[in-house]
Order: sequence, then structure tokens, then C-alpha cells
Amino acid sequence: MKRRRLLRRILFSLLGLLVAVIALGSWNISVYAITPGDATNVAPLVKVQGVATDPNHDRIMLTDVYLQGLTALQWLTMHLQAHVEFVSSNQLLEPGVPADELDAQGYLQMSDSKVAAEVSAFRVLGWKVPSLSTGAVVTAVVAPSPARRANVHVADEIVAMNGRSVRTSCDLVRGVHSLAPGTTVHLSVARATISNAGVITWARATSLTLKTARAPSAQAPTGCTGVSGASRSWLGVSVEDGVRYTFPAKVSIDTKNIGGPSAGLAMTLTLIDQLSRGSLSGHQSIAATGTIDVAGNVGDVGGVAEKTVAVQRAGAKYFLVPQIEVATARSAAQPGLTIIGVTTLKQALADLRAIGGQAPVPLTAPH
Repeated sequence: MKRRRLLRRILFSLLGLLVAVIALGSWNISVYAITPGDATNVAPLVKVQGVATDPNHDRIMLTDVYLQGLTALQWLTMHLQAHVEFVSSNQLLEPGVPADELDAQGYLQMSDSKVAAEVSAFRVLGWKVPSLSTGAVVTAVVAPSPARRANVHVADEIVAMNGRSVRTSCDLVRGVHSLAPGTTVHLSVARATISNAGVITWARATSLTLKTARAPSAQAPTGCTGVSGASRSWLGVSVEDGVRYTFPAKVSIDTKNIGGPSAGLAMTLTLIDQLSRGSLSGHQSIAATGTIDVAGNVGDVGGVAEKTVAVQRAGAKYFLVPQIEVATARSAAQPGLTIIGVTTLKQALADLRAIGGQAPVPLTAPH
């Protein structure tokens, strides 16, 4: 009898444990895990048409991380693994922005990063790269909001409002700023389509009608001239300037299924290497992470410790990272990997010359 009771207790305990495991495994929490991804040689991903290129490519690697939304059970078990960083959804998204926009944001950031890499690479080699303002590109959509209800999505480009052209993000901000809540607004929007591989295409602009809402009480400064005080009305979007550049050559960079802006520096260095004679890195195996803007400034990124692990596994000897994240990279690096902190593209090129690289000389004379 006692044995039966003991077995029954054990059975109930095991059943309770099983129920708990199942519950934890189905409970999605607002926490993500960042783990080391891949270090990928950028050169095979790049195609350039219209100017001369060097067939002898340096090995310059971009590095990414894996981002995984977690259940409670995964959160518990991943604490037993090395090289894992946990971040909340609030660290990845603006307040009020739903997680279903996260992938689109990453692909838009990568698209912007590729454009900035092209601009900064051609300009540092002496080319002129003219630009034309085209609209206000949506970078985030709050839920609930008028924009969300009207099915506005990340990467859509607003090109007109109430019959007036919108050429920059500030054009849209100024147009909405003083409107009374509940005002009907007619927008002309070029809808974006994002493929499963992250390629963005824009359709012809179509009309969209929505009503503004009362602006939230807490508002960040817009930075737009002619806008003072709190905004009265609100669409529920964050926007950036839409810009079209005229390049001296056609460049394509295949970043299938890679999102985010952190490959900007690596892509820029690879383009410069291919457009110029000699070895940019002195034939060293290097990796780089960091955002790039059209002025050649290098910005900080996330997951640097995990990226350091990835590039070391790939055999890189040098890892260029944003200066602000040097300490993080060095804390994760093992002997054999040298961390170099940079703040600008010109500094990165000087650092590469210091390890044996050559100053870039364009194969086609710039004009």
C-alpha cells in the first residue's frame, strides 16, 4: 500500500513537472536572445558594373548575430549557454511599436546601409554622387494609431500630403504639426514590398485618407526648422528622409536574409577595395562591424560581444568596431584577434594602412 502511494506521488509529481514544462514552452515572453551568427566574406556578394574593378579581392568579413524571440522555457535553458545576450522588446523597438514590424525595420536598415556604403565609398575615392530628396520614408508605426489603422507599414514612402509635395521627413512633420486632432488628411504613399529575402521595392504612389489623432503628451524634439512647441496632431509614424542618389556605376550587394545596419562599414571597405588597385588590408583577413552614413561616420551597433566570437571562429586577425564598443569586443576576444576602434571611414582606412594595407587609388578616374 505504501509503495503504491509513493508511486502515485511520483507519478503526480512527474505529471505536474510535465505540465509546467509544457506551459513554460508555450509562454512567449517579451525577451530576445542574441547569439553569435556568421562572419561572411563580403566580396562574393558584391557586383559592380560600369567602372573598372580589381579582380583580386581582400577578405573583408561582415558579421551578424542570431536574434530569437524566447519562450519562458527557452529563457531558462539558454542561461546555461555561453555567449548569449538577453534583450527586452523595449530595447529593440520604439515605445508602442509592435514586434511584427521588427523584420521590416531590419530590412529597411540594411537597405539604407547599402546605399550609404555606396555613397561613402564612391565619395572617398573622389567621385561626385548627386542626390535628390524624394519623400518621407516610414521607419516605425505605432499601434494603435491612425497610420496603423490605414495599413501604413515600415518602408512605405509618403510623397505628398493634401496635394502638396513631401520631399523630406520635416515636410511631413510641419504639415501635421499644427492640425487639429480629427483632421482628415489625404496622403500619397508609395507602398513598399519586402521580399522574403529582404529586398525592398516601391510601387507607384496611391492615395490614402486618414484622420489625425491627438498627439501623445510626451514628444521628442523633431529637429525640424519652423516647428516649435508640442504637436497638436499625430499620425503614429516615425519617418526618415527619402533620398535617391545618382551613382557612377551599378552596384548590387546580396544580403539575403540579413537585416540591420551593422554591416555598413564592412560593405563600404569591400567596395573601396574592389574599386581601387592594390590590397586595402595588406592581404590580412579582417572583419568589421559598425553603421556607416553618407558622410563616412561610423556608428555603434548591438551584439558586439557575440560578433567578436563569430569573427574569431572565422579566422579573422583584425576586427574593426565602433570606438565606443572596443572594451566590449576586447572582453570577448581571445589571443590572435586584434580589436581596432574607429569613428570614421577615413580613420578605418588609415588603420588598415598601419597594418600593411595600401591607400586606395581608384581604377577608373573619378569625375
